[in-house]
Amino acid sequence: MNMAEPVQFTPMKPQPLRGELRRDVPMSKHVSWRAGGPADRVYIPADLDDFAVFVRGLPAAEPLLVVGLGSNLLVREGGFRGTVVLLHGVLSSVCLLAADGAATRVRFEAGVACPKVARFAAMHGLEGAEFLAGIPGTMGGALAMNAGCYGGQTWDRVVAATLLTRDGRLVERAPGDFDLGYRHVALAHASPGGPMPVLGRDEWFVGATLQLDAGDGLRSRARIKEFLSRRIATQPLQQPNAGSVFRNPPGDHAARLIEACGLKGMAIGGAEVSTKHANFIVNRGGATASDIETLVEAVRQRVLLGTGIGLVPEVRIVGDA
Repeated sequence: MNMAEPVQFTPMKPQPLRGELRRDVPMSKHVSWRAGGPADRVYIPADLDDFAVFVRGLPAAEPLLVVGLGSNLLVREGGFRGTVVLLHGVLSSVCLLAADGAATRVRFEAGVACPKVARFAAMHGLEGAEFLAGIPGTMGGALAMNAGCYGGQTWDRVVAATLLTRDGRLVERAPGDFDLGYRHVALAHASPGGPMPVLGRDEWFVGATLQLDAGDGLRSRARIKEFLSRRIATQPLQQPNAGSVFRNPPGDHAARLIEACGLKGMAIGGAEVSTKHANFIVNRGGATASDIETLVEAVRQRVLLGTGIGLVPEVRIVGDA
């Protein structure tokens, strides 16, 4: 099989929707910053087939936002004029697959929390996924942004990914089908006979397979414990946050630059640059999405003025102001 050409599968035949549709849902309940405006509609699918049926039935122009744990997302005060699909707790399966006679591959759905995949791999004596324990989101989000920490990146281990298209088909793609980089994932090739699809608009990750190393489960669990201890010691986990706000520029760290500019503790409304980790913005109580977005831009401008380096946000900001 030529892995550069996507293998397409057709979901189950059309059926009545089995999920739950809600209207005017505050997204502050579904993002880790605990701030933000409402979505016009939120759909919680029953399973992958139901997700496919739902997407296929949407108008072509309907804005669609797929959300896991909302740990890298901010919805502006005016809300999201479209439909949000929540996958965490829905697409939640994770299992072992055999490759070359050994069970060294882990297959997961997009709604699985990243730390769960790290623990699952360690429990089965596999190594290479420990870094996922430090990512506070779902695997769908990790795939979409090539999330990483502690020296590992998601796509370092991916051997195949499954995506749902806007017309309700499932498409299996290989790593070679993507343009991959630091916190960057995009489709690299146009689909045969059609226009270039865009991740997050025309296709969404619903699952993938990791190739891991047969190893020592005890050693893997020890590394996970070490990473979690480091995370607790260095990150403001007791306050609502979205993880690292800015990408690290080449050869440097965003946190170092922000701290060097004297911005730790800088606050706008209820949003504050963490005094524990400068690349985190926390909701210290009552922060609005506007407070957070304004602080993100203020930090970016101050660092640019002070160092000449333009920080690039890692978080996604959507919706109407």
